[in-house]
Amino acid sequence: MRKTLHVRPVPRPKMNAFVAACREAAARGLLRCSSGNLSWRLDDSRMLVTRTRSWLGRLTPKDIAVCAIADGRPLNDVVPTVEVRFHAGILRARPDVNVVLHYQSPFATALACQRRARVNYNVIPEIPFYVGPVGRVPYLPPGSPELAEAVIDVMATRDLALMANHGQITVARDFDHALQNADFFELASQIILATGDGAVPLSGEAVRHLLGLRRAAGAAGA
Repeated sequence: MRKTLHVRPVPRPKMNAFVAACREAAARGLLRCSSGNLSWRLDDSRMLVTRTRSWLGRLTPKDIAVCAIADGRPLNDVVPTVEVRFHAGILRARPDVNVVLHYQSPFATALACQRRARVNYNVIPEIPFYVGPVGRVPYLPPGSPELAEAVIDVMATRDLALMANHGQITVARDFDHALQNADFFELASQIILATGDGAVPLSGEAVRHLLGLRRAAGAAGA
């Protein structure tokens, strides 16, 4: 006999806001089909997470898992994304953020599949100001504890990182800033790929100034 889970109800406006953010991520071309996943801190102990293999572009409230931030354990009868470990881990480690978005936009993912020794992403002011320094995670099996540990470690000090041959992850205080981070990074990636070695990044002085403004405004969606 299946055990019935008893979970505090989630207010409908919050469910609707989560669905809207998922659909906007898909509408912006940040992910394809069932790629990508999103989480949102609901309160001190719970988070909303997309269901495993769900298509964010047509997500419904039935595709939303309620999970414990402490360990990623599902609290309702929806099976969360296999990446629930790093979603929960980031929210535990980063009390300053509420949203975790894993996405696979085309140009940024193309860079994640390359072996460039070093990439200067600061080709537009929005990168140092909104995104900040960019991290990188080596390829590890999707959904594995090893990947979760590596992602959590990198995201402790970064608001965006590339996962080699996998995609990107970004964090922010709210949905708009998470989507903005992803969009701006996709634009910078497109510029880098389109211009090859011809892209001229911002000067070190300009980057330092923008990073200073970012710190003054507060990271995670300055």
